[in-house]
Amino acid sequence: MAIKTGRSDKVAEVIIDHEKCTLCGLCTVVCKGAPLYIENDRVNVDHSRIFGCIGCGQCAAVCTENCITVVGRTLLDGDIADELPPEETKATYDQLKSLLLTRRSIRDFKKEEVPQDVIEKIIDAASTAPMGLPPSDVEILVLKGRDKVKQFSDDMITSMKQSKWMFGPVAQLLMRPFIKKETAELFKTFLVPMLDAFLEGKTDGKDLLLYNAPLAMYFHVSPYADSVDPLIVATYAMIAAESLGIGSCMIGTIAPFIKHNKKLKKKYAISLRNRQGIMLIFGYPKVKYKRTIKRTFADINYY
Repeated sequence: MAIKTGRSDKVAEVIIDHEKCTLCGLCTVVCKGAPLYIENDRVNVDHSRIFGCIGCGQCAAVCTENCITVVGRTLLDGDIADELPPEETKATYDQLKSLLLTRRSIRDFKKEEVPQDVIEKIIDAASTAPMGLPPSDVEILVLKGRDKVKQFSDDMITSMKQSKWMFGPVAQLLMRPFIKKETAELFKTFLVPMLDAFLEGKTDGKDLLLYNAPLAMYFHVSPYADSVDPLIVATYAMIAAESLGIGSCMIGTIAPFIKHNKKLKKKYAISLRNRQGIMLIFGYPKVKYKRTIKRTFADINYY
């Protein structure tokens, strides 16, 4: 039985060239949906087993003889490449760590716009991110250019202003029996001051929400998908941007306010049913950092 997602309610089709197949069995090892199995000296496909083919493509990717093709559930020609990148092109641990140590959350940008080919490279790299269940239900709203980003920011701040009553003392008093202590403290120490700063900044002609960025992307997802999927994709996009000399910063305050705003969702072609996601702003860094920063974890507990 096929697992339904926001983009597919059918199983993918697994096509096997049995003349080339050597029965190594690797495809059945990596197939966790379980439609692939070996019987009578042949790799068989049975979509009635557990989930059927979910279109993950693992079997085609592991096949030593390149004799498996997977189509359907949004998989397109070229999505499963014939060969892995050469081993010598892979980043070493030290190279990857160097990139991660270099990355900072950038909120000050040069006037220079982000070229289209760079935007496409960021999105292409982000498309390699894993997801809870194939196919990816992540959607991306691309706001290209300062005017578009500023318009979105102004719309969001207007929406926040309309919702500000929820954070006032009367509303907080009424909600207090129904919200956790930590939530109440977050409202008081973060959300209320943040909203005041956004509104004051807008009055003064400043964009304290999206920082006058030349590019922004909002990653959101269907209700069928894992809620962390857009966060993972955004993280891949952020790291890809860093490798291209583009600074970025995740903006978490957008998602809760756009979640139930039908007017804004319609204006920016965001499905009304979609879950909240994460905003990422991009641009060429205006300042250069001299030192790295690491964050200690709250706890690391080996069991």
